[in-house]
Amino acid sequence: MSFLEYRIQTVPSGLRKVLYLNWPLVLLLSSVCAVGWLMLYSVAGGNIALWAEPQMKRFAVGLGIMLMVAMVPIWFWRNVSAVAYLLSVALLVAVDVMGHVGMGAQRWLNLGFIMLQPSELMKIALVMMLAAYYDWLDPRRVSRPLWVAVPVLLILLPMGLVMVQPDLGTAILLMLGGAVVMFCAGVSWIYFAVVIGAAVGLVTVVLMSRGTTWQLLRDYQFARIDTFLDPSTDPLGAGYHITQAKIALGSGGWTGRGFMQGTQSRLNFLPEKHTDFIFTVVAEEFGFVGACSLLALYVLIIAFCISSAVQMKDRFASLVTLGIAASFFFLFAVNMLMVMGLAPVVGVPLPLVSYGGSAMMVLLTAFGIVQSAHVHRAR
Repeated sequence: MSFLEYRIQTVPSGLRKVLYLNWPLVLLLSSVCAVGWLMLYSVAGGNIALWAEPQMKRFAVGLGIMLMVAMVPIWFWRNVSAVAYLLSVALLVAVDVMGHVGMGAQRWLNLGFIMLQPSELMKIALVMMLAAYYDWLDPRRVSRPLWVAVPVLLILLPMGLVMVQPDLGTAILLMLGGAVVMFCAGVSWIYFAVVIGAAVGLVTVVLMSRGTTWQLLRDYQFARIDTFLDPSTDPLGAGYHITQAKIALGSGGWTGRGFMQGTQSRLNFLPEKHTDFIFTVVAEEFGFVGACSLLALYVLIIAFCISSAVQMKDRFASLVTLGIAASFFFLFAVNMLMVMGLAPVVGVPLPLVSYGGSAMMVLLTAFGIVQSAHVHRAR
């Protein structure tokens, strides 16, 4: 035991937990949120009250929740995983029955003080449920078909409820986050190879069906595929969003046009500039250097989570940390690929930067569970 560890052991247990927090991770999360405040201030034309100030208040509340969650022993979160999953499923059902409709989708519950998006809760609840399942399951049974079918059903149920809303982006994120937990738990790669092969085969069949008597998609759906592959085919219609995003990305150059000097955002060419397409504002105003700096912050957050997970002896703690890190990775990866035209536009916000209450609060709560696993790991 080092002298520092010895000194920590002499302080009261409550304060000791605070000292054991992964403070570099807290600093990184705060830094990413600060970037979001700057960008929201910029896209609002210097009006802090429109988007930046509400986001700051949500961060303050979310940070407090994260620290409180971190103080709770990790075994508690394992024990409530099934409850969290079932509650999230119930909320998704409630959305489909009486949810608030916005921008053509029914994804929110109006609770009065906040517009809750239950699919955000499900991203974390699913990871917790799968981690608890594999913590309970005998490692020798992990790859047996019957025991693989259980987590697959746990993933497909919320995916189906989210697809009804419709929210393809979140459904894909649920699938990817769940798949990572299964892979880290030791499920045989053969299952993943079969799924990937089947997906490739399905896409091939769908594309081959075009123009035939057994065409599997409608003409307008194929038109969307054409627009994704070549936005210039409909620059003022379906391809408008991605075309303007690419212009903003390219106009920033190496160092950007300067803070609050982005023409695409200031002249309102960019769609959803405070939510899904806010990364293009970063690239336009701060250039390639600024975009890569934000990406570096995200990568460091993932690195600290993985570093913490590999040191844990508790199976649930390790799996839930890796699962949350993977879900966080897919969030920013899909958003960045989307605004660069490398993936279809599926409505995934940039985590901790885009404007939104539910997403930020849920993410900070999730990192509170990561902190709980870190604080209460065996030393």
